[in-house]
Amino acid sequence: MSDEPIETVREVGVVFVRRAVDNPWVDHLWSPHGVLFPAPPVEPGTILLENEREKLVYAGPACVELFASDTANYRDNLIDGTPQLWVAARSGEDGAPTGPRTTADPTEGGAWFESGADVIGAVPMPADIAGWIAEFVDRFHVERVFLKRQRDRSERGERGHGRRPEGKT
Repeated sequence: MSDEPIETVREVGVVFVRRAVDNPWVDHLWSPHGVLFPAPPVEPGTILLENEREKLVYAGPACVELFASDTANYRDNLIDGTPQLWVAARSGEDGAPTGPRTTADPTEGGAWFESGADVIGAVPMPADIAGWIAEFVDRFHVERVFLKRQRDRSERGERGHGRRPEGKT
């Protein structure tokens, strides 16, 4: 294990896709398409690719931040097949996603689905980010043993129903 400091924050660029849909109430839907590492020096809102059915739009940079207390979640993400980053954003005035945010923690990403974010989803994690997270987990993960607490009899309501325990006066 190295004593060399490890970065806890990396910046990625977030790309969303606008797809045309055949629906009487909406003509398109936004969804996360992917992340770019390193984040490119491109203005948010830049169209990266466009055709008649979809448009890829760079939403801007976002930080992936790592915390030593979440290493078990990062580890599970890395070993669960294809590692993912969760991406969320609000809809801007024109409906395009703005203010993207990212996380490598599946628990936090799942909570974002309930947070009211307008556009949210999981995208494949770039290999460089996965390697960085794996190094972070190797360095800081501490396996925590779950210990079931034994409740005191008095907490369960087993107080003898007004009687003194035997042998007590």
